[in-house]
Amino acid sequence: MTNISKAMVTPSADKASGGNKKRLFFMFLPVLVAVLLLFVPVPNGLPPYAWHFFAIFVGVIVGLIFEPLPGAVIGLTGIVVIALFGQWLLFSPAELADPNFKIATQSFKWAVSGFGNSTVWLIFGAFMFAAGYDKTQFGRRLALILVKYLGRRSLTLGYAIAFADLLLAPFTPSNTARSGGTIYPIIANLPPLYGSKPNDPSARKIGSYLMWVAITAACITSSMFLSALAPNLLALALVKSIVGINISWGTWFIAFLPLGLLLLLTMPLLAYWLYPPEVKINDEVPRWASRELEKLGKLSRNEILLLLFVCAALVMWIFAASWIEPAMAAMLVVTLMLWTGVLDWNDITSNKPAWNTFVWFATLVALADGLSRTGFISWLGQEGGVLMSGISPGVATIVLLLAFYLLHYLFASSTAHTTALLPAILTIGATIPGMNMQVFCLLLVTSLGIMGIITPYGTGPSPIYYGSGYLPTKDYWRLGTIFGGLFLVALIVIGYPWMSMLF
Repeated sequence: MTNISKAMVTPSADKASGGNKKRLFFMFLPVLVAVLLLFVPVPNGLPPYAWHFFAIFVGVIVGLIFEPLPGAVIGLTGIVVIALFGQWLLFSPAELADPNFKIATQSFKWAVSGFGNSTVWLIFGAFMFAAGYDKTQFGRRLALILVKYLGRRSLTLGYAIAFADLLLAPFTPSNTARSGGTIYPIIANLPPLYGSKPNDPSARKIGSYLMWVAITAACITSSMFLSALAPNLLALALVKSIVGINISWGTWFIAFLPLGLLLLLTMPLLAYWLYPPEVKINDEVPRWASRELEKLGKLSRNEILLLLFVCAALVMWIFAASWIEPAMAAMLVVTLMLWTGVLDWNDITSNKPAWNTFVWFATLVALADGLSRTGFISWLGQEGGVLMSGISPGVATIVLLLAFYLLHYLFASSTAHTTALLPAILTIGATIPGMNMQVFCLLLVTSLGIMGIITPYGTGPSPIYYGSGYLPTKDYWRLGTIFGGLFLVALIVIGYPWMSMLF
């Protein structure tokens, strides 16, 4: 009996030991990368403290890519290390030579500067909107209504899923929360009604088609709205910090509108052709949705209030940005939700994803600002400008956009991608004579959502749908390459001329 017990325990113990070793390796890797860079000779023209800051910054990015600890912990660690060793990492010799300069005070001010950033608060406010959708079940109601009226045919059901995501996207800054909290739980109930099962040949009856439409729609809507993807808001702060361009909610929306509508209107049909469901018609799905809607009953008081509040926020974001800061508009709506009982204070304090994202993005904003503060960004721009010299602005725009888009294969986080690459690409673009920076910035930032389609790990919802059992690995990679390529070509062929005409 003892030998049998040992035989049963040993494999799981070995597996746990292997998992711990792997985690320890990934915890050590960011430190190793940072230390190695610290010993690399400082490039010509760059102050030593700027290079040392960059070394720590790269270590943080490596940590965000492999995530041995939560992203917020990685970012906070980077902030603390830089603030503690600010004499060698953050401040110039001229600042340190000033007798009135208090290094401890200034280090702390820099460390917490990200928490005062308006974009970070806008992200937090938008998470509270999402909490309202979830608590009142208004988001679920919207999705079920679309399924009820469009769910008889597989193709129209695909459109129902896309439109449901479209309705939720402007007020849900996490596409992971939008997909995992509302869209996926609904559509996961649909394939069994058609006899379509996960990890089974019957998956192709309809489950595979629906899951692919859902992840594709999530990526498109994440590019359509500034407030539909958290890294969009981080990108907004980086653009303002690095090149001094303000991009409003309305500007973003109009810039991507023609392309976004075209992609949403054609994507379910394209998926229907390239990844066709075996079942074309089913009468049971609308009946199921009707039963679920009956369970929800009539619109509740809180649902009506939520609808009014989010519409008011949307109006302020689009038309009143010159009178009220978008983040303040979001906080106003959150306050109204609290006073009217749509949310209670416990919903705020217990919302772990919101607080996690708040800390994470605040630290990333400060770290990205530090790259500019130390002069690393300006030096990188000069060096990149030399490499790109002689290239026309139009060609440079496309080359840099291609690099920014395709390098997403290396990242499992849109946030890490934005933090690591956007400042560098923006800086290089700013050094090219004749470059239309407004258009260039819009092309880069609006690509953040659609690029998530290219891999099973490219954006938050990807693992949800990839792990559903309806999208085999080879199918996901094949479709990701096709749709990712189509999205990129559409951005260059349609989005680029449209934005150039407007700006």
